[in-house]
Amino acid sequence: MTQQTGSRVRDPERREKILAAATELIAARGYHAVTMAEIGREAGIVGSGVYRHFTGKAEVLSALLDQTLATLLADAARIIDAGHDSATTIRMLVRSQVDFSIDNRDMVRLYRQEAPTLPAEDGRRLRRAQRHYNEEWAATVSELRPDLNDAETAALVQAAIAAIQSVVTYDSGLPRADLVPLLTTAALSCLGLGGLGDR
Repeated sequence: MTQQTGSRVRDPERREKILAAATELIAARGYHAVTMAEIGREAGIVGSGVYRHFTGKAEVLSALLDQTLATLLADAARIIDAGHDSATTIRMLVRSQVDFSIDNRDMVRLYRQEAPTLPAEDGRRLRRAQRHYNEEWAATVSELRPDLNDAETAALVQAAIAAIQSVVTYDSGLPRADLVPLLTTAALSCLGLGGLGDR
């Protein structure tokens, strides 16, 4: 089979450089203040090279937010598939979100600030993924809190995740070794499962 020479091959590393540059710029200045040319310069790509990978800024933002949720969903699936008891599972889900929020503050901040600016179809897809992620938590919480109805469980899951993600908007100055247990305790308390933090 002969190799085609007439078509360009998109460099996946260059695409990742574009996404990394966009994350940093948009998180710092906001989606509307950043141009595609600035993203390209930050990524070390001259001229229209960025458009070989993305049709426009909305597609860049959509890819970034999809990437964020895909990472969290994959980790949640790994935790649940491990088959631990419910208490261990919820602690691991909380810790996964804590680690991700601390290690990827720009991405989480970007998600919280800019998700509403997505085109309608992209926004719907993102909300479906977010609901799926929350439902993974809710199914485990329901096993530990049978006293709650579905709406109450969903509300507490949302509160727990928001408590963890507060780390992206407030810099406590605490070292990671202190911040991780603090956020873990806060999230478990939101779920009414504060006692699990002592196990």
